[in-house]
Amino acid sequence: MARFRLFLPLLVFVALAVLFWRGLSLNPQHLPSVLLDKPVPEFSLATVTDADAIVRRVDLPAKPLLLNVWATWCIACRVEHPFLNKLAGQGVPIVGVNLKDDVPEARKWLEKFHNPYLFSIADTEGRLALDLGVYGAPETFLVDAQGTIRCKHTGVVDDRIWQTKLQPLYERLQSQPWEEFAGELSDSLLSRCQ
Repeated sequence: MARFRLFLPLLVFVALAVLFWRGLSLNPQHLPSVLLDKPVPEFSLATVTDADAIVRRVDLPAKPLLLNVWATWCIACRVEHPFLNKLAGQGVPIVGVNLKDDVPEARKWLEKFHNPYLFSIADTEGRLALDLGVYGAPETFLVDAQGTIRCKHTGVVDDRIWQTKLQPLYERLQSQPWEEFAGELSDSLLSRCQ
């Protein structure tokens, strides 16, 4: 028993080293979404630009779109915003979810930096974001014409992310239902959508 006590610190150290090594090998950008292949959750919230305009899930356009979670307090959102304006200018429909923000400040932000959104939902309490499984802002979901979430990206959407992850799926969804081509997608592309 005395010998075991002598080696106990060594065993604890080895166990912790194995756990730390495993943790370091994980991708911190990989935050799986339980909502993939499920519909956008039900909601009934005001928009940022008009407190009297209440929008619901049924108000989402019946076409592929990006659902972008953003906030004025989010520094990465400021970095992402010019690219979202560029996408909107190219005709990509984007719906915003303004996360736990001061609505007048969010309205000023959109006036100052331009508004890429068809409409931006004022999620002041964060309930919709919670239902979406959002970890923080920015996060972007690719939603198909039926309102089903097909891909999620955590972090800034920039030209590289758009071209390698979201655009290939977005373009296919414009001409085909997901079920017709999902089996043809590479495992690497599908794994990046989680």
